[in-house]
Amino acid sequence: MNIRNMKVLVTGADGFIGSHLVEALLERGCRVRAFVYYNSFNHRGWLDTLPAAKVEQLEIVAGDIRDAQSVRQAVRGCDGVFHLAALIGIPYSYLAPEAYVATNITGTLNVLLAAREFEVRKTLITSTSEVYGTAQYVPIDEQHPLQAQSPYSASKIGADKIAESFYRSFATPVTIVRPFNTFGPRQSARAIIPTIIVQLLDGHRQIRIGHTTPTRDFLFVKDTVAGFIAIAESDRTTGEQVNIATGIEISMGNVARKIIDAINPKAELVCEKARLRPAASEVERLLGANEKIRRLTGWTPRYSFDKGLRETLRWFSRKENLKRYNSGLYNV
Repeated sequence: MNIRNMKVLVTGADGFIGSHLVEALLERGCRVRAFVYYNSFNHRGWLDTLPAAKVEQLEIVAGDIRDAQSVRQAVRGCDGVFHLAALIGIPYSYLAPEAYVATNITGTLNVLLAAREFEVRKTLITSTSEVYGTAQYVPIDEQHPLQAQSPYSASKIGADKIAESFYRSFATPVTIVRPFNTFGPRQSARAIIPTIIVQLLDGHRQIRIGHTTPTRDFLFVKDTVAGFIAIAESDRTTGEQVNIATGIEISMGNVARKIIDAINPKAELVCEKARLRPAASEVERLLGANEKIRRLTGWTPRYSFDKGLRETLRWFSRKENLKRYNSGLYNV
């Protein structure tokens, strides 16, 4: 399915991955309706930082993914849906699990109901590698058991299963997309790479992080977005669960050391208790298999971790970008 010239909805378009996806879809020739979270200031998240020429090409709709009617109106008239709107912070899910259920499960249900009603040609539901929990075997393929090691991951498992049920029950053309740990420009400081970069660029000598031993499969955001588009355009992905992964893992400690070496080799790491997950909730190892996405779509990652990190560092180093972050605040 060629999505060029198609009318597509992106929920969560104001967020990190969503804003990058919006840009890529515009470059692909899509007519993009961007669903952003309503607020009284009319802030549109990262979309407000895009060049005016790009914003003018968008149809921006404000609403709440938890509200079925606003979702229904957003989906109406669209050929495809990329559903990225979600609550994503794991630490906050310990404090507000009900909010995660309402946003991630009920919000996904609202998208699916509307997609079914309006006979959307293809709907991509964004999952996460966190649904796998600590690897029982590696690389983690799509058959790996799902393990709810945080309220966040539990809510995403619930959303995945709702999506699967719509495909099996109603033949709704749905694909569950599982990106591994995406990083890059515009990422929230809740994530490890931005929080280290921002502390260093603000002159901190003691860099506060959580555990250093867990490993992750880090994807540069442009590769993640290319994976979404490849999955949307493949006629072989409907009804499937598909990882987007590099197949390479790196420990949090080694990530930190790479960033420190690039900015200030004299800085040191400090393990801060407030940043630690409960022991049974920590996901110790995530290393993804990407055989399926390669086979079904031909996608392959184009960015090594080091190349993506260099581009990320360049973005954060610009004053207008760095000033959006507060290095003295731990983002829960």
